[in-house]
Amino acid sequence: MSKQTESVEALMLYLKDQPVGVLSHYSGSKNILIFSPDYIALPESSRPVFTLTQKRAATYLEKTRFSSQKLPPVLSNLLSEGALRGWMAQTLKVHREDEFPLFAYAGGNLPGGLIAKSIPKGEIPVWALASRGERLEAVQIDVRHQADKFSLAGVQMKFSAVRKEGRFNISTDIGADSWIIKTPSTVHRAVPENEFSAMMLAQKIGVSIPEIKLIEQSELIDLPDIPLPAEKYAFAIRRFDRGDSGRIHTEDFAQIFQVYAHEKYKRFNYDHIAIALHTVGSGGLGDIQQMARRLLANILLANGDAHLKNWTVIYSNGLDAQLSPAYDIVSTLPYVAGEDSVALNMAKEKRWSMIDFSTFEKWASRIDVPWLAIRVHLQDAMRVARESWPAMLDDLPMLEAHKVILKAHWASLSSDFRI
Repeated sequence: MSKQTESVEALMLYLKDQPVGVLSHYSGSKNILIFSPDYIALPESSRPVFTLTQKRAATYLEKTRFSSQKLPPVLSNLLSEGALRGWMAQTLKVHREDEFPLFAYAGGNLPGGLIAKSIPKGEIPVWALASRGERLEAVQIDVRHQADKFSLAGVQMKFSAVRKEGRFNISTDIGADSWIIKTPSTVHRAVPENEFSAMMLAQKIGVSIPEIKLIEQSELIDLPDIPLPAEKYAFAIRRFDRGDSGRIHTEDFAQIFQVYAHEKYKRFNYDHIAIALHTVGSGGLGDIQQMARRLLANILLANGDAHLKNWTVIYSNGLDAQLSPAYDIVSTLPYVAGEDSVALNMAKEKRWSMIDFSTFEKWASRIDVPWLAIRVHLQDAMRVARESWPAMLDDLPMLEAHKVILKAHWASLSSDFRI
């Protein structure tokens, strides 16, 4: 019986110089992710971690992952969700949900440490082709959409940049002085000023953040020709996934929990994130205490968008996962009238006005950490917020109308967290 043939193009996935696996794309938009036998055979003590899930599930690397159009979540979540994805899809003339060409297009500058390189025709490893069975014959072709563009996960339009001589060059270059530039929103007014202000307030109460700047759009070089509002500022945040030695591997909790971006508000919650950090992360109690401060900051700042993709772990040494610095902290209430909750459940509660110390105590109990070790951090954060935030907010660049909304929000919180 003659075999049915189908075309296949493939990418080799690397962490630094270590081949990890192959992502294959077959006719009909079928995608297959299979890990390299050599990578699987490495001792765990020296094998760079691809995903925290391989520490949570012993057989993770041995399973082949099949998907159609979309890539498996651990890869899909590296791609942008909103306007930037639409721009990339339009450039490639592909459907925005056909993710392999988007991934190939951005494979040299993905978030974190993963690199995807095209495999030339005829050189796909035999072990990467075996999963299609005996009735199908793979006809290898060269990767059709290969480039060195950037992909930055998230909805907002943002770009990778390297700072040179005080200005920010939009490019795919990698260096220690690498930044993410968020341009003004075409939907909401003064988002850069809002995010800068919220991040500075969060830092004041002990939330770890990267270096941030509010920069004039005139400081940006080689910005793509895209329609932007006539606002003065963009928001710049230093990339914690880039450093002197190049790429640093990271992954968000949508990747870790193997859910797609559209599920980032579903199925999992802050209890699950904390349990994963506490049981298989390497940051210990310190990461949970930092998470508690960050949860409190989101409540105080009326940030209803701290979903799974806004919590990330970083593998600074390639092996051990720790909670990354905070990012994407925005006061969302001024933009979403009537919003009253955090993004995910915490000890079965979401409503800002109903969360108090007892909620955090239940959360600590559910994740099996000492409540007293959490309480002292919350008390310290509240002392600093009450002493410094009102005067500090007056001097920050957030719109005055947004400041009025935020101050009213402070007054609506439980007595434990009222400012």
